[in-house]
Amino acid sequence: MNIAVPAEKLTPKDYASDQEIRWCPGCGDYAILKAVLKTLADVEAKPEQTVFVSGIGCAARFPYYISTYGFHTIHGRAPAVATGIKLANPELDVWVVSGDGDALSIGGNHLLHLLRRNVDVQFLLFNNEIYGLTKGQYSPTSHVGTRSPSSPTGSVESPVSVTALALGAGARFVARAIDTAQAYLPGVLKRAHAHRGTSFVEIFQNCIVYNDGVHSAFADRSVAAEMQVMVEHGKPMLFGKERDKGLRLRPGTLTLETVKLDEDGIGEEDVLVHDETNRTLAGMLAAMTPPAMPVALGVLYCDPAPSYDSAISAQVAAGQARTKKGGISSDLNAIMRAGNTWTVKG
Repeated sequence: MNIAVPAEKLTPKDYASDQEIRWCPGCGDYAILKAVLKTLADVEAKPEQTVFVSGIGCAARFPYYISTYGFHTIHGRAPAVATGIKLANPELDVWVVSGDGDALSIGGNHLLHLLRRNVDVQFLLFNNEIYGLTKGQYSPTSHVGTRSPSSPTGSVESPVSVTALALGAGARFVARAIDTAQAYLPGVLKRAHAHRGTSFVEIFQNCIVYNDGVHSAFADRSVAAEMQVMVEHGKPMLFGKERDKGLRLRPGTLTLETVKLDEDGIGEEDVLVHDETNRTLAGMLAAMTPPAMPVALGVLYCDPAPSYDSAISAQVAAGQARTKKGGISSDLNAIMRAGNTWTVKG
């Protein structure tokens, strides 16, 4: 007699490959990998139905270190490849891993169209504000004044705001996290995984060799409580060691400001409640920078809409149904000569 035995639940270690991890010691990518492995176990991802796609750069090594399917593609083209994979087999769970240089420089065009189309993939952008693999040149997210081999006297370019770009491109899910924040990073990734459509997550990642401490103004433990505000839908946006600070709209304006509770008659009821469906608010949160304002982390925006791949699948199914009913010819020769045709004479 055959007895069906439930499959054992996989652990994070089960999703790790047997490949030697070849990042620099202390690289933030290790922490992100750990969080991703935990997330895969938590959501009970099926390895045979999971695909990781990457472009070029340090982050692009990711597919080698996860025991699922993977594509290590070319510079900036991971979004295009991921789109093709999802359209070819909508049942696959597709993750895209990219760095700030790969995604926003040569890959900026491809990222734009992935976001506006709302393809059902998880896009993780590791932002260390530098080109790490090619030895420390400044990147599209590097701050003005960044000294590097390609800008020895300091970069004069204004940096790209990653989350502002995603929101402007029409992304329906935008979140932020820090590489070493293991307490909440897996939770953000699980939210991204549950969202149908493009889930865009910016992860502030430290490059210990070429840009060490670039996020220290808000990521260091010594300042985290005062320089980070964890936003959660439906809850007041409080922060500080004593949870005695908050965000509110400056009276008579459409700008955010920080306030301290119990000063000038301000109470918790005056603190702005996060609404993750409000795109305008998400843009205001994305624009906050230290030291004047804390950095907003968590899910900044989530407003689901039909995904591109689901719409394409529905369109294909409708076309196939019409063909079966005789509405569309299945004869290729007839299709080629249907509609507006013309004859070219020599």
